[in-house]
Amino acid sequence: MHDSGTVIVVTGLSGAGKSTALHALEDMGFFCTDNLPVAMLEAWRHTVSQSERQAAVCLDIRSFRGQNIHTPRLPELTSDWLTLFIDADDETLRRRFSSLRRRHPFSTDGLPLVQAIQAEREALQEIREQADLVLDSSMLNPYELSDLVESFWQEQTRIEQYDRQPLCSLYSFSYRRGLPKAADMVLDARYLPNPHYIPQLAQMTGKDAEVQAFFAQYPEVSESISHIEQWLSFLWPRLKRERKQYFTLAIGCSGGRHRSVFLVESVARWMREDGRCSPIVIHRELS
Repeated sequence: MHDSGTVIVVTGLSGAGKSTALHALEDMGFFCTDNLPVAMLEAWRHTVSQSERQAAVCLDIRSFRGQNIHTPRLPELTSDWLTLFIDADDETLRRRFSSLRRRHPFSTDGLPLVQAIQAEREALQEIREQADLVLDSSMLNPYELSDLVESFWQEQTRIEQYDRQPLCSLYSFSYRRGLPKAADMVLDARYLPNPHYIPQLAQMTGKDAEVQAFFAQYPEVSESISHIEQWLSFLWPRLKRERKQYFTLAIGCSGGRHRSVFLVESVARWMREDGRCSPIVIHRELS
């Protein structure tokens, strides 16, 4: 368990959402510092340790200016420092920079945007590999990313370390928009009856009572939920045995609004009632 002086280092790719992650930590009472140069990190650490406050510092590629920019290295940190790396795929980063009309930090060297993103990715690869958690924000809105950051911290501060459960995220999604990149396991729900073809249900979602009543008519729906629960019951102690900290289950259907949403809500409710964990639920297509 981390004490009151814990420090979280937030780093990652430009445009991936580091500021959003830092703001989430600030909302949880952390003392936060953004874009701190690495040369000032030791003095900052001393100040924070004197106050015994929970603190977070955001370091991005600009923090390493004056260092060897192609191989940035964090100073040797104490064991209670946690590193949170915020990532996103190249297309998402390109779109964000284009829409915000911001200049990429590596573009000051004359590189086109696509090459600048790739250069930064290569420069930060070593830090990414050593991070305690990598969050891919490609398919997340700021609120969902903030929820994941909060859950990351809650997981780190569980009182009974020996009984720590993996942090579980449940995604519903549409196959038309592609698979969630963060998924450890993907289940396809397109074999189930589809309420989309019922006019009065088409604009509803799997969270609506009318759609839930529709699914209640079909035994294969409840059987599917039962099989998922049995599989998770088998998997969970093995995830704990392997000390896996994070597990993401994604369930998809054609539109990502009915079948996948209903299954995710059902599984999440079972996990809470079973006492297994309180999963993070993200309905990607409903965001």
